[in-house]
Amino acid sequence: MSTLLQHAQIDWDDQGRPHSRQYDDVYFSRDEGTAETRYVFLEQTRLRQRFTELAPHACLVIGETGFGTGMNFFCAWQLFAELAAPQARLHFISVEKYPLSRDDMARAVCLWPELAAFTEPFLRQYVALHPGFQQFTFDNGRVTLTLLVGDVLQQLPQLDAAVDVWFLDGFAPAKNPDMWTPELFAQLARLAHDGTTLGTFTTTGWVRRGLIEAGFRMKKIPGIGKKWEVMSGEYTGPLAHGQAAPWYARPTPLAGPRQALVIGAGLAGSATAASLAARGWQVTVLERHAQAAQEASGNPQGVLYLKLSAHGTALSQMILSGFGYTRRQLERLQRGRDWEACGVLQLAFDDKERGRQGKLAAAFDDSLLRVVSQPEAQALAGVALAAGGLFYPEGGWVHPPALCRAQLGQPNIDLQLHVEAIELRKADGLWQAWAGTRLLACAPLVVLAGAADVRRFAPCAQLPLKRIRGQITRLPATAASRALRTVVCAEGYVAPPRDDEHTLGASFDFHSDDLTPTVAEHQGNLALLDEISADLAARLAVEALDPAQLHGRAAFRCTSPDYLPIVGPLADPVRFTDAYARLGKDARQVPDVACPWLDGLYVNTGHGSRGLITAPLSGELIAAWASGEPLPLPRAVAEACHPNRFMLRQLIRGKS
Repeated sequence: MSTLLQHAQIDWDDQGRPHSRQYDDVYFSRDEGTAETRYVFLEQTRLRQRFTELAPHACLVIGETGFGTGMNFFCAWQLFAELAAPQARLHFISVEKYPLSRDDMARAVCLWPELAAFTEPFLRQYVALHPGFQQFTFDNGRVTLTLLVGDVLQQLPQLDAAVDVWFLDGFAPAKNPDMWTPELFAQLARLAHDGTTLGTFTTTGWVRRGLIEAGFRMKKIPGIGKKWEVMSGEYTGPLAHGQAAPWYARPTPLAGPRQALVIGAGLAGSATAASLAARGWQVTVLERHAQAAQEASGNPQGVLYLKLSAHGTALSQMILSGFGYTRRQLERLQRGRDWEACGVLQLAFDDKERGRQGKLAAAFDDSLLRVVSQPEAQALAGVALAAGGLFYPEGGWVHPPALCRAQLGQPNIDLQLHVEAIELRKADGLWQAWAGTRLLACAPLVVLAGAADVRRFAPCAQLPLKRIRGQITRLPATAASRALRTVVCAEGYVAPPRDDEHTLGASFDFHSDDLTPTVAEHQGNLALLDEISADLAARLAVEALDPAQLHGRAAFRCTSPDYLPIVGPLADPVRFTDAYARLGKDARQVPDVACPWLDGLYVNTGHGSRGLITAPLSGELIAAWASGEPLPLPRAVAEACHPNRFMLRQLIRGKS
């Protein structure tokens, strides 16, 4: 998968309408515009009826080839807002190889002032758009948009979804034949089901025949304006969904009331609660501390730092998607106090790091990261630096407790403090959280989000999680240190001031279980600061500071052996081993045995130092697993984060 982003190349006509330079074609009709969208895509796929009939908590999924200016999405959202029940949901999935730049998108949507209620919230979130799966949420989570940025035949095969309606709106087949191929039609069929409807402008013969061969019953209908005919269709072919291996198959959705219990109110738990609540779940969150975000999520400043690979690994894909999702969520918070998009500068402190950065710069577009010289790095940072490095212009710092509070403040969430769950039991189809002899709460769905402490619960006892102690140091800002304008990282990091304090850190201690801040680690952090910028250390008068008088906090990062988070449904470990024991003899076999799920039990943990980037999107992943909705990540990435991966590896290696 390409990691280089190419924006659409746009020319504008004398009436301000966009024309694609790449395809030499218009984005929409010069005369009919939104009227064509409503006729071809909304009417011919019976969306008015379908939105009206949507049951509470039901989610209608629209898939689209060619997002373009977003006109179809805005019109569909407008109709949904007008007709659908308050608790119904819309999930719109669209593929776009060449997304418009933000300036071009802002210019395009100005053409439809009647859609401003939908285009304006979209523009506020139209940031950090990079290749791969990019998820947006609107209207308190009632509307989801997943943009698949890249080539359609690279993106759609990675999608795990059941699509109810297809909009085929690529540029004309003669202009863009790659968008209209048998391979594409096969993907449309794979993601369709009985009754999936389809609308498209084109009536080209080979497109019609290809869709029929893929299983769609197609018909021509009278067109609109200068377009004499258009096409609509319905899927009547065999179900062609690719079957996941049983240990990664979707659990059967829970019947009964949408009630959920989340244990832990840090970044992972807060995000999970918010994502479930947006889908109509009544969520109880149990937190053992007096407030949310009191452990690793409680630092005053966390860094939106992207440690990527140039090779498109599952972790890199997760980070790219998660970074975009988090940045869009932050747009709802108070800038300057809750977060700041001040950029992140990673210094090239030696030749090895300089070489690594050069490979990344060649693999990703410069809107995400770019190499900067030492003089340019100094100009960006506002303080003297010994080296240049890699600059992430969309990065910055976040106050994690503010993000957690915003997520937990959503409707349908009941946060219970000073409540520590010690044990889980299952009775009468409900998971029960107990503290000794005291029943704390129960629900059919439980998500364990307590970092490494999830291992206290028997179904998670085998997860290979490790805790790494980290300590940050809080340094009072000075008049001179306020010149720091961006986060600067080397072996540690230092951020511009928040509440007149810089956050400096963080130490790594693999052995200590004591969370009392130590003088030695404050000294170590000050040494890291000197390596980052001796000038900034002088501006902060570090030599005059007494490390014993400094303030800070320590917490545990929780990581997995492959550094990917652990997110998804849990299986019974003993029955899993019995069911798939033959993999120890022949790993190529896929036993036709259903996974022994612990129905309704999920985990969201192992985010390490990347929690700000991976935890919010992981909340969406949990909600998608539990609600039977489209996954917000490529299927292979969701599997790479799956809890079952560890039991599977042990079986294959004969170590179970």
